[in-house]
Amino acid sequence: MQQEYEVSIITVNYNGLEDTCALIDTIPLEENNIEVIVVDNGSVRNEAEIISQRYPKIKTLRSETNLGFAGGNNLGIKQSRGRYLYLINNDTLFKQFDVRSLCHRLESSASIGAVCPKIRFAWDDCPIQFAGYTKLSAITLRNRAIGFGEADNGQYDKAHATPYAHGAAMMLKRETIEKAGYMPECFFLYYEEIDWSMSITRAGYEIWYEPLATIYHKESRSTGQASPLRTYYLMRNRLLLVRRNFKGIAKSLSYAYLVGIVGTKDILKFTLCGRSDLANAIIRGITDFIKTDKRL
Repeated sequence: MQQEYEVSIITVNYNGLEDTCALIDTIPLEENNIEVIVVDNGSVRNEAEIISQRYPKIKTLRSETNLGFAGGNNLGIKQSRGRYLYLINNDTLFKQFDVRSLCHRLESSASIGAVCPKIRFAWDDCPIQFAGYTKLSAITLRNRAIGFGEADNGQYDKAHATPYAHGAAMMLKRETIEKAGYMPECFFLYYEEIDWSMSITRAGYEIWYEPLATIYHKESRSTGQASPLRTYYLMRNRLLLVRRNFKGIAKSLSYAYLVGIVGTKDILKFTLCGRSDLANAIIRGITDFIKTDKRL
């Protein structure tokens, strides 16, 4: 009979061996009720093999191709045996390993399907990155991470429901995934956790923010803040999010805003700044969205 764990910690590695090992070094691998799964998501070299040699207690999975953020996490989820699934970015760190607070929050109510810790940046004085989200606006898809950039003075130390989980760190009940489905792989990178949160909510669950647990995030080491890759997927996936979750006039108005105003403005801005690579990424994001299967 296979051993079952209380928590499965799952992280996806893509050419990020140094960050992934730094994360693993902050996890108490000696705890018997926790399993750690690292998915090597098409790295150039087989980093799963290196990690397995360094950390024999860890389960490593190797995909020869990059399955994207959702695909990599889903591969780990399917191989996990924990009651609770803690999905964390490989560029995060624990300073105190306080996952039990997240478990307690999930156990506190049958209606809670997912929970996120407080997320603080891992640099300088570790300002807050996430203490919950505000809801997306119906047309512009604008929202904000509560507390973003603020010093942590305890002002967000009260647990509360949040409309969306944060992709850098979220814990879910296994039954939540059984009812809401796996993380949507059609996004590949960015916005999949927002779409998944909407599916979780439609399945009848709440998502919570739990400040008794904190994780520290290095943020965007893999793609860069102003890379064509990031620019492309942000444009394409905003439109995909609208297609999958909006209806009627709100969908049409959101398309018009994102393409006619945001897309046009960004193309002009990047062109004038000499960043034709980013302007072209916006154009490709729009055209590739138009070509995607309407059932996605």
